[in-house]
Parts: sequence; C-alpha cells; structure tokens
Amino acid sequence: MSSDDAPTPQLIPRDNATRGAPWIKAVVHAVSWLLVSPLILGWHLSAALLPNRRESMYQGFSQCVSLVPGLPGDYLRIAFYHATLRDCSLNARVSFGTIVSNHETILRDRVYVGAFCNIGCVDIGADTLIGSNVTILGGRGQHSIERLDIPVGQQGGVYSLVRIGRDVWIGNGAIVSDHIGEQAVVGAGSVVVKPVEPRAIVVGNPARVVGTRGSKAGSA
Repeated sequence: MSSDDAPTPQLIPRDNATRGAPWIKAVVHAVSWLLVSPLILGWHLSAALLPNRRESMYQGFSQCVSLVPGLPGDYLRIAFYHATLRDCSLNARVSFGTIVSNHETILRDRVYVGAFCNIGCVDIGADTLIGSNVTILGGRGQHSIERLDIPVGQQGGVYSLVRIGRDVWIGNGAIVSDHIGEQAVVGAGSVVVKPVEPRAIVVGNPARVVGTRGSKAGSA
C-alpha cells in the first residue's frame, strides 16, 4: 500500500460532560449541588471545628464523591469541588476514583482529569488533559528524611503548589512533583522531578526532553 492509499486518521471527539443546552447544564449543576450539599456543609463545618486536620478530613470527603460512577458522578464531583476548592470551573471534569487531597487545588476551565488519579496541591491550567492513574504530588518536600533518629513519618514536610500550564497533556500513570509549562506533553509512565519547559515533550524516569511541540522533530 502506498502512502497515498493510507487511511486518513480520524479525530475522536473527547466525551465532554458539559455538552448540551446552557439551561439544561444549569439545571443539572443546580441539582448536583443540592445532592452534594450535605458533604459541602460537612466539609466546611469540619474545617472550622478541626482546622489542624482539615487536609485529612478533605481527603475523606473527596473519597466519598470519587466513588459515584458515570456521568452523574462527574457532575456531583464538580459540584462538590466548585464549592470547596480554592477555585474549580464548572466546565472541568474529574473522573471516577480520582481523589483531590488538598483544598487549595485549582482546576481551571475545561480541565479533564482521568480515572483513579491522586491530585495533590496543584494549579491546573485551562484545557489540560490528565490521563488515568496519574499522581500529582504537592511538591518534592512532602517528607523530610534528614534525621535518622526519627521515623520518616514523624519528621513532617512542606507542601508546595505545583503549577501546570494551559493545554498540557499528561499521559497515563505519570508522576509529577514539579512545575510543567504550558502546552507541554508528559509521556505515559514518566516521572517529573524537575520543571518542564513550555511546549517540551518529556518521557521516562526521570523525565527527559525528547522533542518540542510545534517543531518538525517534535511529536507526541
């Protein structure tokens, strides 16, 4: 078969939970908010009464909403996160089994997060796609390891906000612990331990640059 006879690749539209008439979406979002309002009120009450444990409490509430399957679950999760995160667009989507572990997280417009992810303290830019089973850590200093006379679990650590730019694609199973510039691509299974430049394509453990989006040599 010649190159001229090769089939033309077809674009597969991504399922989008926000399609439909605006008034229908508004009604669905309102109903979703009513359904998760006990969890929303429970979180705010818990955070007020137990401020020193609010992060662990938030993880528990996130686990609850993560277990609702299908499209109804997508709407319920966004309703909860819109009311409890630092900022969450109603046009974002968080899939089944994904846990958001820090209430300072930001999910901007049209962010898609696949199934069974663990999202730490992160600011995710608009139009970013995150595959399934991705872990985004709250920086690289979550656990101190300097002292040998104290167990690692008792040494504490520091959470920092990881920034992921707009229009980024992070493949399945990647682990991210540092910033990613806009329009970058992180290959499936990659481990990001240092900042990724805008439009860079990185793969591997640790992630290394193999190309650049927009260049003739760069491809995902």
